[in-house]
Amino acid sequence: MSSVIRCWETSDPAYNRYHDEEWGRPVLDERGLYERLCLEGFQSGLSWLTILRKREAFRAGFAGFDADLVARFGERDVNRLLADAGIVRHRGKIEAAIANARATVALREATPLNELLWSYAPERSGLDGSEGAAVLAKDLRKRGFRFVGPTTVLSALQACGVVNDHRADCWVRHAVEADRTIALAT
Repeated sequence: MSSVIRCWETSDPAYNRYHDEEWGRPVLDERGLYERLCLEGFQSGLSWLTILRKREAFRAGFAGFDADLVARFGERDVNRLLADAGIVRHRGKIEAAIANARATVALREATPLNELLWSYAPERSGLDGSEGAAVLAKDLRKRGFRFVGPTTVLSALQACGVVNDHRADCWVRHAVEADRTIALAT
């Protein structure tokens, strides 16, 4: 038994690396935020480990999660992705990722995705993570995003560091909070 306390127990080294090095660390760039929203949508109903193991295939299939490129995807791309065994082949989720790219591009005119998501940090919004996620999910849907229910949005906010939901006794919680403090100051 390891003396390191994590938010979840696993013997999978990739999952432990994800927890220790990525989950909850601030993501501030559009590509990274768009990727997390999409991957959390694909995860719906599945294990996160399944998505984590397919992440590189998702990145290849979705043009590195470049919103400008994915926004131009059409039916040929949907069919290509439906045939890609390296990803989760679910038409609704694939079409949602494309719709979300288009919505991400459209957001740039008013409130870019990074500003919108980070405005829901509890320190900025005055809402706890679950409340903020519910309000944000509704806002995202109004803006054309799909597969962004409150649970999916909360998972994305946690993954991106907007909300720090590391356990109080987790060995990386304080480092994540220090990173968040810097991100919130920008």
